[in-house]
This record gives sequence, structure tokens and C-alpha cells, in this order.
Amino acid sequence: METTANVLVGLVAALHAYFLVLEMFLWQKAPGRKLSGFDADMARATAPLAANQGLYNGFLAAGLVWGLIADDPTGFRVQVFFLVCVVVAGLYGGVTANRRILAAQGAPGALALAAVLIAR
Repeated sequence: METTANVLVGLVAALHAYFLVLEMFLWQKAPGRKLSGFDADMARATAPLAANQGLYNGFLAAGLVWGLIADDPTGFRVQVFFLVCVVVAGLYGGVTANRRILAAQGAPGALALAAVLIAR
């Protein structure tokens, strides 16, 4: 189960690294505009906000990678902390911005968190 948990944490970290790239560098290009549904003017106007959001996603990814490489008990604690942050962000985004965030961010984070806790 530990291997499964580590793979899931790694996938959540990769997902958040992808969010970083999408929100910081591709927001005004086709992938970012497709995600947001914004036209070129709205994408340009919201790009600084998206970049800030992308930076936070990068911090989540970095924290999860730290949790994977750190020895226990630190690694376990760091994984739990950052996965809880992912789940809370997914819930908040799903309620306040777009329900798709629950599936794209909240569900993978919750699945990885459950696996980490079960593996312990």
C-alpha cells in the first residue's frame, strides 16, 4: 500500500506542477483559454491572478515532492499537511469557482490522502 500511496502523491504533485505551467505560462494561450473559457481580452486581464494561483499550485507540488523524499516521520507529516491543503483548496474552489475543481483537484488529493493514511 505504501507504493500505491507514493504513486498517488507523485501524481497529485505532477498535477499541481501542470496547473503551475498552465496558469503561469499558458493562461493566455489555447490551453489556458480552453480551461477558463475566457476570450483573449479576459485572459489577458486575469493573467496576473492566474499566475499567482499557479505559483500556489507550484508550492503544493513542491511540498508533496518534499514529503516523498523526506524520511519519516517528517515525510509522512509533510504529505498529510500538503494533501490536506490540496483537498481544502479543491473544496473551496469547487464551491466558489467551478465544480470541476472538485474532480480535478479535490478528488485526487482526497484519494492520495486516504492512501497515505491507510499505508501508515
